[in-house]
Amino acid sequence: MNYCSECGHTVTLKIPEDDHRPRYVCDRCNTIHYQNPRLITGTLPVAPDGRVLLCKRNIEPRKNYWTLPAGFMENGESTIEGALRETYEESRVKAINPTLLSVISLPSWDQVHVFYLVDMPDFQFATTPESCEVALFTQEDIPWSDIAFKTVGRTLRHYFASSRDALTVLNDHIHLTTME
Repeated sequence: MNYCSECGHTVTLKIPEDDHRPRYVCDRCNTIHYQNPRLITGTLPVAPDGRVLLCKRNIEPRKNYWTLPAGFMENGESTIEGALRETYEESRVKAINPTLLSVISLPSWDQVHVFYLVDMPDFQFATTPESCEVALFTQEDIPWSDIAFKTVGRTLRHYFASSRDALTVLNDHIHLTTME
């Protein structure tokens, strides 16, 4: 940052009084310009048959690698609104029933990634300018070595582990109930 967005004068990187981090401070009007992490929000869409939807990126970074539909949250929208918007923009999925699935902080990238588990009420999806291919996968068919971002891989593994754990608990409960 070189200039103040308030008055247009130069800024200096320094630690303001009563602060503990370097900030860009205007040399004229003393406005402190805070720089905060960027929020990436997206979804893990699940089709009625249990398969998950992935998009092959048609844009950089990581063009031609698979990802979950996600992107930068816009001002004026909630994380859920951003996730649903990005899902539609990247896959044309009209997702419903968002449930928080993962929140991953990336301090070295100044980002926070938030993913919601969503239902696809039907099997409707399509490619977009941002996704050259959109497809449904079982856990066994996911192209793990071609996943674009570590946070996407971690979110997918978390989903499948959580699903197995939930199913195990449900099966144990059913088993115990029938034993009584």
